[in-house]
Amino acid sequence: MERALIYDAVRTPRGRGKAATGSLAEIPPVELAAAPLAALRDRNHLDTSGVDDIVLGCVDPVHDQGADIARTAALVAGYHETVPGVQINRFCASGLEACAMAAAKVETGEAELAIGGGVEMMSRIPMLSSGAPMLSDPSIAMPMAMVPQGISADLIATRNGHARADVDAYAVESHKRATHAWAQGRFADSVIPVTDRNGLPVLDRDETIRPDANMQSMASLDPAFETLADTAGFGTVAMRKYPEIERLAHVHHAGNSSQIVDGAAAVLIGSPEAGLRHDLTPRARIRSVASIGSEPTIMLTGPTAACEKALRIAGVARGDIDLWELNEAFASVVLNFLEENDLDPAVMNVNGGAIAMGHPLGATGAMLVSTMVDELHRADKALGVVTLCAASGMAIAMVIERMETVL
Repeated sequence: MERALIYDAVRTPRGRGKAATGSLAEIPPVELAAAPLAALRDRNHLDTSGVDDIVLGCVDPVHDQGADIARTAALVAGYHETVPGVQINRFCASGLEACAMAAAKVETGEAELAIGGGVEMMSRIPMLSSGAPMLSDPSIAMPMAMVPQGISADLIATRNGHARADVDAYAVESHKRATHAWAQGRFADSVIPVTDRNGLPVLDRDETIRPDANMQSMASLDPAFETLADTAGFGTVAMRKYPEIERLAHVHHAGNSSQIVDGAAAVLIGSPEAGLRHDLTPRARIRSVASIGSEPTIMLTGPTAACEKALRIAGVARGDIDLWELNEAFASVVLNFLEENDLDPAVMNVNGGAIAMGHPLGATGAMLVSTMVDELHRADKALGVVTLCAASGMAIAMVIERMETVL
């Protein structure tokens, strides 16, 4: 890609995804999705009639998160009525897929300016609210040996020999890095505070980080997926697919898995000509994007193949990449990726990840874009990769290059 430039990227804070205690739970999903759109307009003094499309990821587009939330959010945000919008779903990869689609529109000339992003209000719309026949319909699930993702995470840990202490230590480090990042103001340029309809502050920072997380607190948590494996029979399904496994090691729990949260994000992508026309300064260039499918039972190991494909398209080698952002769906997902690619943990998720800050399904990919762009500039690095695994064995990766001009 040569023409898809990232001009700005913003996100809301992540709010706890519980109706009773989540700070963002009172905000309707459309209004939350509209918040980063409004921020892009105001921060860039943007004439929104020049925006050619908005693509938003949303994994469970039902009820007050339903229909085409992208178009509705655009209108709520006060965008010109000529701006269309579309909602898309590639499970956990949806937010990055939305950015990829926006970039493709720019590359092909369909759009000069486009916005990719996402939203998920998990406090109001629980996961799987829109249905999941690959799990609920035996005629589909059984031939594919489909299991819930938590079982897949434990399967990865079992095959790789990740002990409970390994995944817990990774989780503690995620909280430590996120705490440090906030203390250092590393999210200050991209996190926009959320206000209510009266303009009063609701949330201005990620709500689920635990600065005091330690190995002892992690050890107190019970495995989350053991009963599901044994009672529902999903463990048997997984071991039938992988007969070398005699017994699943259930090492994942609420503390070393991605947290359920609310959040929204938006990334402004455009051509060089659009930047000149709208007086925008490019922060980064999208070098390549790649999506892949992989074995659907283990499901969460696809990022390596997605990254290999994206690197090949971009014409760069793994060793050329300075920073990596991999969604922390579960601790074993990241440990597996580090091992498969022989990476230094010091360049992976340097500001923490979804284990500490949460994973608003449809928005996370776009949030990681904002984190990557900010960190490339802060650390004076050139190239970064953002990647996510997704349900049923999919994955996506994007290679991002920092532009020399710093805002």
